[in-house]
Amino acid sequence: MTAPLRAPFGQRLTDVVRARGPLCVGIDPHPSLLLAWDLDESPASLERFAMTAVEALAGEVAVLKPQSAFFEVYGSAGIAVLEKVIREAQQAGALVLLDVKRGDIGSTMTAYAMAYLDEHAPLAADAITVSPYLGYGSLAPAIGMAEQTGRGVFVLARTSNPEGAGLQQSIHGSGDSVAQYIVDSAAETNLDATPMGHVGVVAGATIRPGDLDFSRLNGPILAPGLGAQGATVRTLREVFGESLPNVLPTTSRDILRHGPTPDALRAAAHRVRDEVSELLHG
Repeated sequence: MTAPLRAPFGQRLTDVVRARGPLCVGIDPHPSLLLAWDLDESPASLERFAMTAVEALAGEVAVLKPQSAFFEVYGSAGIAVLEKVIREAQQAGALVLLDVKRGDIGSTMTAYAMAYLDEHAPLAADAITVSPYLGYGSLAPAIGMAEQTGRGVFVLARTSNPEGAGLQQSIHGSGDSVAQYIVDSAAETNLDATPMGHVGVVAGATIRPGDLDFSRLNGPILAPGLGAQGATVRTLREVFGESLPNVLPTTSRDILRHGPTPDALRAAAHRVRDEVSELLHG
């Protein structure tokens, strides 16, 4: 039997959160942020922005989450920068969650899995976001490859954008909401994993308390929405309740707006991380 390439993602995430605190910071080179940093929309400026964020944060926070779309718009030059971000962030000890939200069927989903989760892929991250809206079962190639390589996937369940509510809160054939069905499907995949499974879900920090039951998930919950989208550290307990220890709050622009000085970015991340840690242990 072939030995695993690395420890399971659930163990690796648990370890890095224990060492660095529970925070995921997005690297989103949005044009408005480039402008705020006195940068233009060129590949050189993209690299300066992204690598400044890596320099400031990769040695400090548990997870960095590059938003692939903001790199893809620059074509091959942008993808080259993204490869560098992933490589150097991992070398500094952060886990890299690549926000790609891929979802397809059959051989196409397998190709996406190979692009981001295969051991030898130039864009291999520690985890990726995936969309289950072609059916949770369609994600099997990514879920399987992630398990094989010690990586993870975060499945969109209840997102923070208002447009998603109608679909995600509609009733599935199981009798639960579609979002709850996705959470429960992830729970089945994670069954018996220790300390938790490699399949997480995405559930916005802005959702209503009680919208979802995470008690059986046994996996991480990526919670976007802190800051710009209106959620606060204080509201995390209201939304996630007993599942709060498995929550990985994520924020992007509320940290990145403090650039371009690395020290200011680092200080902003420390403030949010320490607030979340105090909430967990208070």
